[in-house]
This record gives sequence, C-alpha cells and structure tokens, in this order.
Amino acid sequence: MARPHRFRSALNIPIYATTQNSARMGPLCAELFPPSAPQPSFQADKTRFSMYIPSLRDALASAQSEPCQIAIVGIETHICVSQTALDLLALNHKVYILADGVSSCNEGERIIALRRLAREGAVVTTSESWLYEYMGDAGIKEFKAIAGLVKETKESTREAVQALCKI
Repeated sequence: MARPHRFRSALNIPIYATTQNSARMGPLCAELFPPSAPQPSFQADKTRFSMYIPSLRDALASAQSEPCQIAIVGIETHICVSQTALDLLALNHKVYILADGVSSCNEGERIIALRRLAREGAVVTTSESWLYEYMGDAGIKEFKAIAGLVKETKESTREAVQALCKI
C-alpha cells in the first residue's frame, strides 16, 4: 500500500492517527509519516482499543459533515481496527477497511475479523479500489497524479494484496 501522506497530499484527504499507549508500545510508524511529509490532521495517544475516543469524535465533527466516509488502516485487525470500525458503524458512518493496509500478529485472527466486519456492514476492499471509488471520475484534476502514484507503487501494492488479502 502506498504511503498515506502521498494520497493525502494529492487529494487533500484528512488523516486521523492514534497510537496505542505510546509510552509502552512506541510512536507512530515513521515510514507512514516521514518528517518531510504532511503530518496527520489529528493525532492522539490512547489506551482504549477503539480509536473512536472523545478527541477524535470532536475532530471529526468539526472537520466534516456527519456521517463520514472513513477508510481504516492499522495493526491488530481483530482488536483496534475491529473495535474502531464497529464504533463508527454504530454511528452510521460509511466504513471501509483497506485489506492491504491492516494486519494482525496472527493471520487467522485477521481473516476472521475482516469477515466479521464485512458482515457488520463495513466495506472490505483494497487501497487501490477505495482510492478509485473516492476519486469517482478520471476527469478530476488530481487523477493524473494519482494514476502515476498507483503505477509507481503497483509492485508493493501487488505484494501486499497477495500477502494480506486472503479473506
């Protein structure tokens, strides 16, 4: 999956990021947000497994109309990703789980979680599929830049899809 900051820059997509108890588990992955790239629109540390914490609720409410369309990537699909998606679905948000952008330490847990989330109403898809759905039209001015980025990252995307998209 291509780095989120590259799509964000081209399409002006807000990125909301949380860390899980960063004092014990560490900061955001530096590869996702290198210092030279735009940083997340929102960032918070949490101990709750869902990232839908009061400060995120407030950030979403002030930035977008409700309900939102939200694409989720993250680690521990069966824990944090699932609980976040379920919280957002309960609030009638349109939730996309990017299958090539989520993982679990145990692959079996990931597969079961993705199946459950699909049954609960989340759209389980790939980053490329979601990206084209988000754009909606090849006639938009950003299309050429995004198509170039997709082409540039096609090999790493292919590898991620082969490794992670066994649902």
